[in-house]
Amino acid sequence: MEKVVISLGGSVINPGEPDVETIKALAKVFNEFGGKLGITTGGGTYARTYANAVRQISGNEFLADEVAILETRQNAQLVISALKDVCPYAPDDFRKAASLLNTYKIVVMGGTIPGITTDADAVMLAEVVGAKRIVNISNVDAVYDRDPKEEGAKKISSMSHARLVEMAEGFDKRKAGTHFVFDVLAAKLSARSNIEVHFVNKQVENVAAALRGESHNGTVVKD
Repeated sequence: MEKVVISLGGSVINPGEPDVETIKALAKVFNEFGGKLGITTGGGTYARTYANAVRQISGNEFLADEVAILETRQNAQLVISALKDVCPYAPDDFRKAASLLNTYKIVVMGGTIPGITTDADAVMLAEVVGAKRIVNISNVDAVYDRDPKEEGAKKISSMSHARLVEMAEGFDKRKAGTHFVFDVLAAKLSARSNIEVHFVNKQVENVAAALRGESHNGTVVKD
């Protein structure tokens, strides 16, 4: 069975409170997919809130990362609750996740290591399970040449790994809860293994097409 890895943004799962309808709609697409899925979940609003609080209290970025990781794992359990033929818990180790994917159709992970985003986790999971495609689902419908909120921002329908790395280097702050299209480590890892990356929003039509490697309204990164 084909294996695809999904990096599911925390703000899609929990933009302030759990978005139950979105979780159910995406879970239906995941359940209907014909292959196997490895999913990593981001932290969203609560991860940023708690990371910023720990940062202000302690000034310690490692501790800020740790508390953000706890939120990613809570979001993982939310997603697990909506899925079928899924591992009932979120493993915190890539090899364990790969092994569990031999038993279940779907395995969901949260964050793993302080300093590493769940985007990078998704690429490393793709590497270990041999997936050649990653689908990044966020509240932004594609990659843009600048902040999509800026006037004149242009959508990029397709791009090379080298360009993704270049853009990621401009956004990456190496801090929990910061916003960028894909962090630089994730971009470089996907480039080294030549893994196709699809950037889409939460609209189920786009997600379903990206899972199958078909055309959609987002961005495709490949060489």
